[in-house]
Amino acid sequence: MEINAGGLLEVRITPADVGKRVSVRRVEAGLSGSPEFTDTVGVLTSWAQGVLLITKKNGQSVRIAESSLVAGKTVPPAPARRRGPAASFEELSRVAARSWQPLESELLGDWTLRAAAGFTRRANSVLAVGDPGIPLDEALARVTSWYAERGLPAYVQAATGAAGTQELLCAELERRGWASEVSAEVRIGALATAADVAAPAAGSVRLTRVPDEEWLRRYGKVDDLDVARRLLVEGPSVWFASLDGGRAVGRCVVDGRWAGFSAVTVDPVQRREGLATAVMAALAGKALEEGASAAWLQVETDNAGALALYDGLGFATHHTYHHYRAAG
Repeated sequence: MEINAGGLLEVRITPADVGKRVSVRRVEAGLSGSPEFTDTVGVLTSWAQGVLLITKKNGQSVRIAESSLVAGKTVPPAPARRRGPAASFEELSRVAARSWQPLESELLGDWTLRAAAGFTRRANSVLAVGDPGIPLDEALARVTSWYAERGLPAYVQAATGAAGTQELLCAELERRGWASEVSAEVRIGALATAADVAAPAAGSVRLTRVPDEEWLRRYGKVDDLDVARRLLVEGPSVWFASLDGGRAVGRCVVDGRWAGFSAVTVDPVQRREGLATAVMAALAGKALEEGASAAWLQVETDNAGALALYDGLGFATHHTYHHYRAAG
């Protein structure tokens, strides 16, 4: 924390620092009555009426009374990753959007409104990267109306935790009553690492350009087969993997240097047998053949099994995105 020449902690932030990454220390009375210090690092998203709002990299908002501050300073963005591919937030957002395309879309300034008859939040939410070109309240009213016309709830996808992410937008959405329903980590890694993993069942993986009935049955998250098929096959270069009668399946989209993995699903009674690893390895090998070198994927923050799998394959968190649903 900041220490001045007299050896005392010092608050060196003001409301003018809203939007910057900060590190603060506050003091509160502990259970025993003695003072306890707590440190918080994140983006300062609000400072009003004696209360600071800091959004941490996982999207959690922390409210801090100005009167409890004992130290504070602005800090630089989190250091660049030391391993794996380099990537900006905007690049990854655009690559991810191309890999999971909606059936219908419309631009609102830099934002993209996306709809696909309700099949997945990713294809039925606003990609809110950039400026909508109009005041936020007006933009959100347009968003809500657009989705209502299609019989869909209004969702906005926004991210936290990396340079250029949208902590300020997340805070503004929460202030207007939009609720974060689902959060997912966007992870990146070296593609060769995933391809080189030895998996006993790798030789049994079948790769196709379209999902067959076996694949769709294992994936399972499908109400309208026609909509699912139309969405799933869209992308620069799409591959579907199915292992030995559909015991495990997965999808990969190759887009330039990037290979994006999704829909990795394993028969519940055969988990922890290396089946997901085999599917990932087969898809990664195909992506390497097509010239990709970097890999990305999205995994919900409460999916402990998948998080452990991707840890083992060398994937590390780049940022976290959140789906905010309109109030009411």
